[in-house]
Parts: sequence; structure tokens; C-alpha cells
Amino acid sequence: MTLYPIFKKPEDYTTDPDVVLMLEFQNGNPRSFEVLMRKYYPRVLNFLYRYGLNRHAAEDLTQEIFLKIHQMGANYRPQAKFQTFLYTIVRNSALNAIRNERKYAVSLDEEIESEEGSMVAQQADDKSLSPLEEMLEDEKSARIQAVINELPENQRSAVFLKRYEKMSYEEIAQSLNCSPKAVKSLLNRAKETLKVKLTDI
Repeated sequence: MTLYPIFKKPEDYTTDPDVVLMLEFQNGNPRSFEVLMRKYYPRVLNFLYRYGLNRHAAEDLTQEIFLKIHQMGANYRPQAKFQTFLYTIVRNSALNAIRNERKYAVSLDEEIESEEGSMVAQQADDKSLSPLEEMLEDEKSARIQAVINELPENQRSAVFLKRYEKMSYEEIAQSLNCSPKAVKSLLNRAKETLKVKLTDI
């Protein structure tokens, strides 16, 4: 019996509403790009800030990223969900910025402004907390953030994309250019590291 290779049918990403917006922008509708910016600008800004850039660097780089995507509009081809496409660019841009400019290091209690209001690198849930409890929660959040920032680059990226962007293993794998199995391994190793270093929390 002759066996024939089974080829997986390419996924149609044009069902992704954000991809639709990007294609509309490509076809001459500037408002579609504005919708994407309103949705993702604060999220990208917050991601960069959490990733380790200071306030000014995060703001500058967020603007550069959206300018780059705007300029890529004519040649855009949907080969992944828009969010995956976007965060591939975001992560690579963040790594380049941090490697090239160590002054971009962030202060964990520094506030930044966005369309969603003020935010800090780590925000505690302060509902019904006393001032002392709020202080302890802030210290705990800062400690967790510091340990995450010490993780190897791929582990840190996987944690941020999973924890803050709620991306699937497959989407993270596309952003990191690896397999879903490798993503699971990265997250497991990060979890073990956090467990060891945060045993007293």
C-alpha cells in the first residue's frame, strides 16, 4: 500500500476581526487602523513597561511599533492572528531596545499614563484592603515582577504573553518561533523558578 504525506490545510486568518481591520486599512480605510490602535496601544504600552522599559522608552517604542505596522500596511499578508503578528514585533522591538540601551530599565513603582489611565508595572487588587495590606500587596507584586524579569528571555516572553495577553500555546509559539511543546516547556521551567524563588510569599 502506498502512503501519501498528509498536508495540513493552511489556516484562514481572515476570520480574525483584527485581521479584517488590517485588510480594510490596506484597502484604503484609515479608520480601521485607528480602531486597532485604540484597542492595542494601551496594551502594547503596558506590555513594554512590564517587560522592563522605563516610561519614556515604552511610550516612544509603542509609537514606533504602530508607525512600523502602518508603513507595512501595503505589504501586509495575514499569516497569523493580528495579535500574534503584533506581539512578535513588540517582543523583538523590546529585546532590541533593552539590549541597546540599558538606561531603559524601569522602576517598579513608576507610573505611566495611557488611554486607560495611570498604571504601574504591577498593580495590586486594592479592593477592601487596608493601607498596610495595600503596602504588603505592592511589595509582593514588585517581588514577583523582579523575579519574572530575571528569567531567560524566552521564558519571560512566554510568561508575559500567557499571563497578560491570554494567548494560547499555539499563538505564543508563533510569536517566539518555536513549537507549542517548547512553549509548554518554557512555561513549566518558569513556573518552577518562580516557585523556588518565591517560596516565602
